[in-house]
Amino acid sequence: MVVLNALSIDVEEYFQVEAFADVISPKDWDTFDSRVVQNTEKILFLLEKYGIKATFFCLGWVAKRYPYLIKKIVHQGHEIGSHGFSHRSLFRLTPKEFYKEAYTSKIILEDISGQLVRGFRAPTYSITDRTLWALEILAEIGYEYDSSIFPIRHDLYGFPKAPRFPFQVVLKGRTLNLIEFPLSTVTFGRINWPVAGGGYFRLFPYKLTRFFLMRINQREEKPFIFYLHPWEFDPAQPRVKSIPFKSRLRHYVNLTKTENKFKRLLEDFRFAPVGSIIQELEKKRQIPAFEI
Repeated sequence: MVVLNALSIDVEEYFQVEAFADVISPKDWDTFDSRVVQNTEKILFLLEKYGIKATFFCLGWVAKRYPYLIKKIVHQGHEIGSHGFSHRSLFRLTPKEFYKEAYTSKIILEDISGQLVRGFRAPTYSITDRTLWALEILAEIGYEYDSSIFPIRHDLYGFPKAPRFPFQVVLKGRTLNLIEFPLSTVTFGRINWPVAGGGYFRLFPYKLTRFFLMRINQREEKPFIFYLHPWEFDPAQPRVKSIPFKSRLRHYVNLTKTENKFKRLLEDFRFAPVGSIIQELEKKRQIPAFEI
């Protein structure tokens, strides 16, 4: 059985990642060399070449500065989602601050794109058991789906008890008008292992990634959701100094290999925007409710 999977791109600058948050202040972002446009255009070129549509979860900060990039994404037939406004992790925000981030970015992106922005992805996958209040806020604002929960154990994020596949969010006994599409994992020994993209994609040999993703499609007969960032296609990006070794490894490992691996991924699997996959699952009634 051939399964259609969800492809997503988190559109942010290289200097906005959580790994650099303690050494680069948002007030200094405008002093850095911007590379998000050229890197996103690399991805757009590849997707057009392979005839694939994706969801671009875009920062409101990026959209305000480069509205033509958002328009170009839409012109090529892709879905626009929100990645918040300033790429601050939810652990650094109050509920009131998060509401402003999620609402403002949605309005900005809708005004520029002319699309209804249905989906959201939190910076650093920071919706966990500590920040479930964010799901209520997303539903209140009018988002129809979220893709922020990573059902793994990790030092920065993760919610290992969450379901591995899309579910209707039930919170405090109340069913929200919100679908969650968790980042994809495979299970070995009752432990979920990340295979969804990003640093894991750059670190693992491509054959291993392909094996895990095929396992989800063929053995479990489920779609996976895959993610990458534009800066992962940019081995020439400026190096940020004074960051811990672990953060340096996560950010810079195998940047030279991303593009070729991505091409192989596009050849080996079928993809569509996240919203389209959710709509198909809803038609087939394959999205169960789950109390989180």
